[in-house]
Amino acid sequence: MSRTTGTTQKTENVGTDAGEARITWFPAKAPRLVLAAGHGAGGGIEARDLQALAAALPGRGVTVALVEQPWRVAGKKLAPAPRTLDTGWRGLWPALTVPGLPVVAGGRSAGARVACRTAAELGAHAVLALSFPLHPPGRPEKSRADELLGAGAPTLVVQGGRDPFGRPEEFPPGDHGLVEVPYADHGFAVPKKAPLTQDQALETLTGAVGRWLEGLS
Repeated sequence: MSRTTGTTQKTENVGTDAGEARITWFPAKAPRLVLAAGHGAGGGIEARDLQALAAALPGRGVTVALVEQPWRVAGKKLAPAPRTLDTGWRGLWPALTVPGLPVVAGGRSAGARVACRTAAELGAHAVLALSFPLHPPGRPEKSRADELLGAGAPTLVVQGGRDPFGRPEEFPPGDHGLVEVPYADHGFAVPKKAPLTQDQALETLTGAVGRWLEGLS
């Protein structure tokens, strides 16, 4: 394990059975919980929603840990099978636990699926699912709702209003909460002609997540 430390964040490399993963920490001064969030299959932790949460939540008492799966750390362009993603997440989970602090498992897209599939097994305090890929674009019959509904922990879904992987109205009823970011796509980008700005869309996301996390503790 290696670690580099900066003024506002620190990076930690963690060995797993799927290869070496990386955690970038954004610590709160007086944390009450940890949000661990993984990326999707088409990008890394530079995703706008993950970066917005990392910027906004530490000031609300939430330490954010952005997780890079081993395939990204190794410089590969294609994500491996779901079971390999789960193996990587399981392997780095002990490094995410801070004594006395509950850990919320989260992620965007494929990372949200990983969090849902492993939450009960790992004892996650709750699950945050950003842009949950309910189905492949144009294939609603290929539903992944069972992963979401089987998370086994309090769950919040934050979904773009025009996400081709599942619009908010397509989600089945369940115990999970659901927040819509109007006009946003799968990456929470909004059109320039939308009646809200990109910053406002991200504020909708971070505000909803922040309030939900406050309600957990």
